[in-house]
Amino acid sequence: MPTLRQILLAAVKSLLRGKSLLAALLALWTGASQLSQGPRSASASDSDSRPKLDDTAPAPPAEPRPSRTPDDFLGEFDELFLRPTEGAALAHLAQMLKAQFQDGLLTNPACMLPSYNHQLPSRSEHGRYLALDVGGSTLRVAVVQLRGRDADGSASRIVRQDSFKIDRAVKDLEGLAFFDWVAQKIVSTVSAARGPEHQDPHLGSTGPLFMGLAWSFPIEQTSLKGGKLQSMGKGFRACATLLGQDLGDIIKAACHARGLDVELAAIVNDSTAALLSEAYLNSSTRFSLILGTGVNIAVHLPVATVGRAKFGDRPATWFDKASHVIVNTELGMFGKGILPITRWDEALNAAHAKPDFQPLEHLVSGCYLGEMCRLALVEAVATTGVLGGLVPPSLKVPYSLDTETISFISGESPESSLALFKARHPQSSTPSTSSSSPPPPTPPEINKQDILFIRRLASSISQRSSAIIAACIFALWQFKIEAEAASVSDLENDAGAAAAREELSLDKHVVAFNGSVIECYPGYLQNLQDYLDQLITAAGGSAGTISLVGAKESSLLGAAVALACLEEGKAN
Repeated sequence: MPTLRQILLAAVKSLLRGKSLLAALLALWTGASQLSQGPRSASASDSDSRPKLDDTAPAPPAEPRPSRTPDDFLGEFDELFLRPTEGAALAHLAQMLKAQFQDGLLTNPACMLPSYNHQLPSRSEHGRYLALDVGGSTLRVAVVQLRGRDADGSASRIVRQDSFKIDRAVKDLEGLAFFDWVAQKIVSTVSAARGPEHQDPHLGSTGPLFMGLAWSFPIEQTSLKGGKLQSMGKGFRACATLLGQDLGDIIKAACHARGLDVELAAIVNDSTAALLSEAYLNSSTRFSLILGTGVNIAVHLPVATVGRAKFGDRPATWFDKASHVIVNTELGMFGKGILPITRWDEALNAAHAKPDFQPLEHLVSGCYLGEMCRLALVEAVATTGVLGGLVPPSLKVPYSLDTETISFISGESPESSLALFKARHPQSSTPSTSSSSPPPPTPPEINKQDILFIRRLASSISQRSSAIIAACIFALWQFKIEAEAASVSDLENDAGAAAAREELSLDKHVVAFNGSVIECYPGYLQNLQDYLDQLITAAGGSAGTISLVGAKESSLLGAAVALACLEEGKAN
């Protein structure tokens, strides 16, 4: 602290530098005031009091001075997250999404991708089929039995299924080594299925064994049974020396090397597989929804709605047979410029490795719901004092609060949720490095009220997600109905018009779904159905209904159904 003598000397020096007598006296007055009152406390205007949302922000002070109450924060959070998804606002969002979907169908090469599947199952398909599901962590090989719609009991069942974990060692297999591993597992399953109790012409030892594949990685599909291998991601090295080669040929060669004659006859992605699997059981199925770590929707649309260039070099015979086609929307890529964005969405996008690449997925999928909650919670700690005003060290790391955790908190008791949260994100303080330093302060205890606060955040985040997904489904549903009506008008007596009339006769449309968020997040499925019902009612309700139906084992069943449809098409 300066002495009175030092202050007087500073005033004299100010006069010598040309300051006025008044300025010098003011300096004397200020210095004397500081001398008598001690150091001045920093005011709120001295620094930016807005919380930092990145993991490098300094921890809040040990004794926070909240600028608002937790209830105030939750009120603003609900206003920003839920108000844009209510009533007319949600219907308007659906209309804007529909316009983006239509544009994507015409020209965008990255989304609204037409598959090679133009047939929905007649539900009379029957027989045993070999199905392969290659996912990010598991390989599954199965023998699927289709029994037809008139069968007693279940119309389909998995006769045999073998699952093989894809661990780090398998992911490290390069090129043909990975597919040799896959072929080895196929051979072992087929050998067991060819035992006396499973004899069937479809799995006979004469001629090639036809197989359907659900492939969970990018592929440039060139036919129903073939496609050029692309980068697999997720840590796989199999594509390192095989980029651009035909996937069907690769698998066929690998199996032949192990003495098994196979023919990959149908390739489907997960969304198409879900649609086909449920369509075999329910003739009203025209959509599928995958909502877990990511999000996607497949939809059955008239061929005429898709820009011709997007079909690539398909033979004229494909178009002769196809009035409709299953379209992979790549839903996560839509929504730019029209989604209800908050400051937390902006923070998530700004820190993302690929900002703006999948704007809709950022708001709805399991990869991001937990991170959205973390960003809001970090701000709330700084401004409301929840969690005792201290951010747990683990929560300073992006994506450390996962969707599984907030899903648990949303559905379990506060006591169980509190125990889980404290175990995964404990409060702690850095121990002193010097024995002479004072001990660190005891971190505040996270309590039941903190958990109820997090539950409210998680509820609004998941509810907004379900509302946006409902707007997407409703927009595609409306688009399909309008497109079918246009086909009837444009094609008149053409076969395509007859198919469109049959589509318009449906008064119920089924959305086959699977994925961890829609299946497991408490209340999500019901919220989604409620939003769909509200949108349909607001639109007049005359075009029918939309129902959500779970599609179990859809990858394996869908691959088998795609294969069965192909064989039935050949027979006809």
